[in-house]
Amino acid sequence: MLKLLSKRVFFLLILAFLIALTRIEALVALIVFVMSATLVFTIVPFLAHRMKLRGIVGKDMNKFHKPEVPEMGGIAVMLGFFASVILALVYYAYLHFFPGLNLTALLAGLLTITLVGFLGVLDDLVGWKQGIRQWQHAIVPVFAALPLMALPEAVGFTSISVPFFGAVQLGILYSLVLVPIGITGASNASNMLAGFNGLEAGMGLINALTVLAVAFILGEMEAVILMAGLAGALAAFLWFNWYPAKIFPGDSLTLMTGAGIAAAVIIGNMEKIGIMLFALYFVEFAFKAKHKFQSECFGIPQADGTLKASPKGGSVTHWIMKHGKFTEPQVTGIILTVQGIIALIVFVLFLQGYQLGVSQGFVKV
Repeated sequence: MLKLLSKRVFFLLILAFLIALTRIEALVALIVFVMSATLVFTIVPFLAHRMKLRGIVGKDMNKFHKPEVPEMGGIAVMLGFFASVILALVYYAYLHFFPGLNLTALLAGLLTITLVGFLGVLDDLVGWKQGIRQWQHAIVPVFAALPLMALPEAVGFTSISVPFFGAVQLGILYSLVLVPIGITGASNASNMLAGFNGLEAGMGLINALTVLAVAFILGEMEAVILMAGLAGALAAFLWFNWYPAKIFPGDSLTLMTGAGIAAAVIIGNMEKIGIMLFALYFVEFAFKAKHKFQSECFGIPQADGTLKASPKGGSVTHWIMKHGKFTEPQVTGIILTVQGIIALIVFVLFLQGYQLGVSQGFVKV
């Protein structure tokens, strides 16, 4: 039942995107999506083979026999995403698509996302647990946010709408404080709820498709291009990462995905959409904070294929496993279903506000 509901939510989000194909820019966005997905489909098998030959593998902790699986699959997602955005730039420069496109904002977002992705690659190379420390994970993305912080739109922004308070004047604090917090917070949040086959890519795909649909309706084509490239890459990668995973994403995928969502909502003036989509990550943050960020998401594999929650707890995954006898795909399916429902609620609320002419309650003005 959960699997069926999850599929329905996924196809509803896809349908929302297809319904929007009434302008030529949407067709180009679809081409960007397809190219990104095609590149990732092509790269992942080669990458997995090379990683295995070089011994860059990790144990699948939720399997009883702990099989070794190639790591750093996020590199393929980075390459597919980057190449597809460049394709969109070719359409813009030579075929004159996306009139009025803010090239500076698009390139700033692309640079920020790529820099955060390289941080993830570095962490993967240095080694799991022995890699970049938690405080470094929180600080380093701040420097990657510099391209977005320098955008005239961010520097010149002076107020933000806060429920019950109205417009709050922030001035340059928006650029110097909120933008780096958004990038580092989103990238680390995406890295926090992880460790299950298909979970990281699935969560990222749902969020990317939701932001893509909202951005298209609002006409924020810079965000549309970024999210079309990211969604295509994640959709293709999910094919290889779903249970039983043939390759792991690594921090190169999780950090980049979070930064990508944050960059898109900042550029597209959709900060409240992004915050609402990350509701489940806030719950995971509360679990982790309660355990002083020392807990992990993995379950304890049983001989019958189910997972047992760690007695220490410390994650949404443990809470789920304590309330039933679930296999790894079932735990992943439950979380993705919840995230899909959150995304659907956010999208419906946005549409209601947009249709009533009060979409400013969901986006920055």
